[in-house]
Amino acid sequence: MVCTQSVWCKVSVTKESVCSQILPAFCKLSNQFPKLSFVYADIDECPETRKHIRYTSTFHFYRDGERVDEMFGAGEERLHDRLWLHS
Repeated sequence: MVCTQSVWCKVSVTKESVCSQILPAFCKLSNQFPKLSFVYADIDECPETRKHIRYTSTFHFYRDGERVDEMFGAGEERLHDRLWLHS
């Protein structure tokens, strides 16, 4: 049996209102999907994370260290559906 780990990462800017509006939903969804690991990265606090970011909010989904999906924008329902797809 092979053990796999799935990670959902949100990359955003604290000062941007759209990013700050989706953060509570991101936290709530982390409780609804306990098999996924959630990571939050603020590009103002961690400038090295902005290298491959074109839009905020950006959500990346990783499986076994490989990025397998990406989502832009801050729609809570879209985010929930994407998390469900990968859980």
